[in-house]
Amino acid sequence: MIDASAGFCRDCLEISKQGENRCHVCHSPKLIRHPELNTLSIAHIDCDAFYAAVEKRDNPELMDKPVIIGGQTRGVVSTACYIARIHGVKSAMPMFKALKLCPEAVVIRPNMAKYAEAGKKVREIMFEYTPLVQPISIDEAFLDLTGTTRVHGQSPALSLAKLINRIERDVGITASVGLSHNKFLAKMASDLEKPRGFSVIGKAETKTFLAQRSVGNIWGVGQAMQAQLAKAGITRISQLQELEKNELIRKFGNLGSRLFYLSRGEDLRDVSIETETKSISAETTFNEDISDYESLESILWTLAQKVSRRAKSANLAGLTVTLKLKNTEFQNRSRAASLQDPTRLAHRIFEAAKPLLKKEAVGTKFRLLGVGMSHLSEHTTDEEIHSLDAHSATLTKAELAIDRIRKKFGNSAVERGLVFKDKSK
Repeated sequence: MIDASAGFCRDCLEISKQGENRCHVCHSPKLIRHPELNTLSIAHIDCDAFYAAVEKRDNPELMDKPVIIGGQTRGVVSTACYIARIHGVKSAMPMFKALKLCPEAVVIRPNMAKYAEAGKKVREIMFEYTPLVQPISIDEAFLDLTGTTRVHGQSPALSLAKLINRIERDVGITASVGLSHNKFLAKMASDLEKPRGFSVIGKAETKTFLAQRSVGNIWGVGQAMQAQLAKAGITRISQLQELEKNELIRKFGNLGSRLFYLSRGEDLRDVSIETETKSISAETTFNEDISDYESLESILWTLAQKVSRRAKSANLAGLTVTLKLKNTEFQNRSRAASLQDPTRLAHRIFEAAKPLLKKEAVGTKFRLLGVGMSHLSEHTTDEEIHSLDAHSATLTKAELAIDRIRKKFGNSAVERGLVFKDKSK
């Protein structure tokens, strides 16, 4: 068995010698050392600027150019390569704003079939090193390599280095690795040195590592929640580490419990190999074709509630809301909107889909309407409510109250006013 306790070269995988700054075999500066390198086995692998990387792979002329994947001037940015990111371009940014920041960027419409094929190849390579792979999206996954040392004759860390080298060689894109003792820290580690990163967070350093970082580094703490924590005088994780669990729960509800544990680097979630749920949707085919917007809006609200109930029962939330329409000639129309934060709430799903419906419902007769969510992640309503403005938070509390009534008396026990609004107004 190869002993990687002294560290190794990420390029040629040769065991490195103490004190050297470059590999003594291939002279690469990409050496990795850590006191716990040989004992950690939970990893997060994230492909670097995935969509853009695939496009650059297929068109080498784009290699040194800023590339943005997304819609045209009225769309949003799906992915920006690292050259474009230097100019300030970010995912989910309106395209017109991105092009103001980087006018020389090459804008390419997404080719999901091509990206799915590349993602499939990446996934297949992952499964060669461990059966415990939990996909998070098309280009990232958690891996548990516990017990693989005897199988591969090498530490999990060395297996991961081989794995990402295989991805670069066989798929033609790069990936970054985070290695730690749980999923939360592995995910945090994978973001530390992108692109082509390989970062390690050990058990001994966990609390100190987290202490001086922003609370925004905690899973589930978005900008709105950061603002709420700031009002309480909390901006650093070290401040959360000083508070008792009961105090955090009293101030922030069930999210307070998560803040308590994650601020200390405690995460008991296993790497799950259950089949990934890629989307949640609901649709209905009408008995008679419908062109009236208000009728379609009422149906959309009913479908949004169905999607919300399914998401809540699965503890999932979506970052993308998609509207589906089919006209009388059986032609499908699909429109999507990206959210700032994942949601599982019916009123947020509805509000995201409603503008999409308004643009389409201009006299055309439709025979089918559907709404769905994708780019799913584990999420709870309790953590989401703290990231909402006052009005949305009020709607959320009302929605949750209705959920409790429906759980006790059935889904038809109560309906929100939208379904019964007076169409004459």
